[in-house]
Amino acid sequence: MTTEQNATRRGRLPMHLEISEMLAREIKAGVILDGEKLEPERVMAKRLGIAVGTLRKALAQLHENGLLERVQGSGNYVRNTGTDNTIYGYFRLELLTGGGLPSATIVSVDAITDTDTVRFSEQGDYYRIRRLRHLNGTGAALEEIWLDAAYVTTPITPQHLSDSLYQFYKSELGIWISRVEDSISADQPPDWRPADFCPAAKPCWGYVERTGWDQHGRQMEFSKTWFDTDTTRYLARWK
Repeated sequence: MTTEQNATRRGRLPMHLEISEMLAREIKAGVILDGEKLEPERVMAKRLGIAVGTLRKALAQLHENGLLERVQGSGNYVRNTGTDNTIYGYFRLELLTGGGLPSATIVSVDAITDTDTVRFSEQGDYYRIRRLRHLNGTGAALEEIWLDAAYVTTPITPQHLSDSLYQFYKSELGIWISRVEDSISADQPPDWRPADFCPAAKPCWGYVERTGWDQHGRQMEFSKTWFDTDTTRYLARWK
């Protein structure tokens, strides 16, 4: 069994949300063009290997997020409105070919007090979450997230976490990230990287430090992300 298989893989998002997020990221990346008419629902569902009902729920979610126009008697048309009102709206990594559905494998979840690594919690208590990130199943990035433990009433374990931490914050903790600031550079991957994760990657990876604030303007999170530039790029879009 590989190191990655030994790491904890949490349950995925509901299938219709996975599909809607995958399509949203492809729309943002230009893989699916603004104004493009999607193929008929039954054809699309068969290509994706899902039930028509699941696809319709996914398309309804896209419509709710402002990325799809549903024309009665004509079909579904893409509307790339520039909205970030999606689960992965703040997720800036994508495959070199564009898009890619993110998934995550938990490496560890630790409660840590009085660390010199980060200092933003008034109480000095944090949860440190380490994860492996994939895009469409391709190894993409390593993440180390520091969450202010003051937000947490019940201890967090790997079993609590889904592919999207921001979704977990909103649904389970009643808070959400409303603003982020990213600093981008290059760095060597950390020593906790599993040996079998992106084994052919170059020694120097892309590196992002992110500070995240909640809806009340309080810093709640700090994260470090190392991404394999052979498969993945960082890209922010404005419209």
